[in-house]
Amino acid sequence: MYVLIVGAGQVGRMIASNLERAHEIAVVERDRRIAEEITYAHDVLSIAGDGTTLETLREAGLEKADLIVACTDDDETNLVVCGTAKTATDAFTIARVRRHTLLETWEGSESAFGVDFMICTDLLVAQKIVHISGFPRAQDVETFAGGLVRMAEFEIGPKSPLIGQQVREADRYGSMTFAGVFREAELVVASGETSFEDGDRVVVIGSPESVGAFARANQPDDAVRAEDVVIVGGSEIGYQTAREFESHGISPRLIERDRERARELAEALPKTLVIEHDAMETTFLTREHIDEADVVVAALGRDERNLLVSLLAHRIGVDRTIAIIDNTEYTDLFETVGIDVAINPREETAEEIVRFTRTDQTEKIAMLEHDRAEVVEIELGHESALTGRPIAESTADLPSGVVVGALSRGGRLVAPRGETVPQPGDHVVLFVDAAVLDEVASKV
Repeated sequence: MYVLIVGAGQVGRMIASNLERAHEIAVVERDRRIAEEITYAHDVLSIAGDGTTLETLREAGLEKADLIVACTDDDETNLVVCGTAKTATDAFTIARVRRHTLLETWEGSESAFGVDFMICTDLLVAQKIVHISGFPRAQDVETFAGGLVRMAEFEIGPKSPLIGQQVREADRYGSMTFAGVFREAELVVASGETSFEDGDRVVVIGSPESVGAFARANQPDDAVRAEDVVIVGGSEIGYQTAREFESHGISPRLIERDRERARELAEALPKTLVIEHDAMETTFLTREHIDEADVVVAALGRDERNLLVSLLAHRIGVDRTIAIIDNTEYTDLFETVGIDVAINPREETAEEIVRFTRTDQTEKIAMLEHDRAEVVEIELGHESALTGRPIAESTADLPSGVVVGALSRGGRLVAPRGETVPQPGDHVVLFVDAAVLDEVASKV
């Protein structure tokens, strides 16, 4: 596939890095210095120029492009790129936007702006926050197989009764599979002998009920799900997060210090209590009983302020904090100093876009720990290495680092065991070490 990416910011670079091994990539970037950096860092064609002009797009190989991704930091630029490209090609176009109103306009029409698929970054992040909040101590949550399967990544805390247990001892949650363990810089593919340690991040795959049961066992003192939610910051992400919680039957509290913005939010969010105040004041947080919240979401406009709010929340007794970060280099720092979950909007956007390059074989993907491993949903064909043989036999022919986490057949979830025989048309959810992803994809 020939993929033309316009915009070499963090999103564009992440996409190029993920795809360069399997596809032919061209990147268009206005800033000549950044365009030169891309040339040295990745095996791609880099063009310094304006991606909104037909001349530049043609120089980057527009006529042979299969997929065009407009992912600059400017919404209007991305729309113009797609519209310009459509004047000369039928290639599939993807536009990244921040404003939800543009997504609503696009959804209400047929291929408006020349865009075949639109990704609203802020809405994507808001949905991620709500999903993660549904499970105690979850670091990541994704849905597969039309809702039949959940993938979740949990941190094993110091009070978890699972510490010291082996997988075979803890494997009592019905249709659920222990897939992998991230332990500091190491990825451990789970086996019956794998034991849990404080600080481990465990990836499990199974039915929503079984994953929920594991979540409660991992941290029995936590609530089943977040009911008392506080959102700090009336940014677009903060607004979208409140809307998502409202749609799930939860009435959050939202703190915004700007009077006009607070008034706008109060009018737009009928089930949200909007409080006009500066959330940096400890006395205010205590007076408003923020310490009683199940989760605090820091959605201010700057990483530093999100870090401070999260630390203040922990200081007054909040058990769980989720912080939005724009700089990907801060992710590990945030989690090292005690923030429970750090979400980078650009990473979420890049992951969603990468999925479109694998539609020939992959239904959905989730990238874990900065793409050290992936969870992928694949519909099996007649030629798949997994088809027609027991899982224990077929996986022996695959590289190490692969776990069959779940299998759905005809809309029904099947717990994968060694003797299970996958059939053509089955959907399997695999946990795959990123180092062997290409080899696995060629066989499955």
